[in-house]
Amino acid sequence: MRRGGLKFRLLIGVAIVAFAFIKKCGNKTVNPYTNRVQNINMDPQQEIAIGIQSAPQMAQQHGGLHPDTKLQELIDDIGAKLVNSSMARETPYRYDFHLLADNKSINAFALPGGQIFITYALLSRLENKDQVAGVLGHEIGHVLGRHSAERIADSEFWKTISTGASVGADAGRAVSQYGQTTLLKNGREDELESDELGVLFMINAGYNPAEMIDVMKILKQAAGTNRVPEFQSSHPDPENRIEHIQEAIQKYQKH
Repeated sequence: MRRGGLKFRLLIGVAIVAFAFIKKCGNKTVNPYTNRVQNINMDPQQEIAIGIQSAPQMAQQHGGLHPDTKLQELIDDIGAKLVNSSMARETPYRYDFHLLADNKSINAFALPGGQIFITYALLSRLENKDQVAGVLGHEIGHVLGRHSAERIADSEFWKTISTGASVGADAGRAVSQYGQTTLLKNGREDELESDELGVLFMINAGYNPAEMIDVMKILKQAAGTNRVPEFQSSHPDPENRIEHIQEAIQKYQKH
């Protein structure tokens, strides 16, 4: 009975894993804005809904929205200029820009569908509008690149794989760790892709793309000696990003 029960569990586990791979293959789609093949299991309207629903909670976690309406107008104006002068305006996404009151966390991030945030702690360290455009352009790149939707699909895939493996054997933990490693690697690629898109958006909108290099230097300086090594972080090292940004500037300024 034990041998038969183990065999049955193995068959169930294999079936679950096979289902996960079949589903992933069926989710393959070409991003029309980056021409990259991605594993995505939701449409743009679902991305927009997730972003809108999550935005209030994200703002609350960072002390709410900043009360300075002039600073918010600045963010809105720069964001709108970046969107309206690039292919971002051709997407179905609804771009909204939010200045967060958080004066400690030096951060900016984007939710699926176009909800984009920058903390006051980061904004206060930026020296000009071009640098603000670099940060916002990078975050627009995350939305257009559908990176959050891809991460969600990948997470669901690895959860299913882990379940299938744990049914048949004690391999679930190892598979789960491999899944996390894969997500970490893809996260770095997403950052570099968003940097390149941000450079393109800046050039199209008339901003100086070289200022994005200074943004990287500001981030590096802000992190200080406690900066996490690149191989332990989901973000590439600022020096690595600077090199990539320089290549993107040369690429797009030739056109």
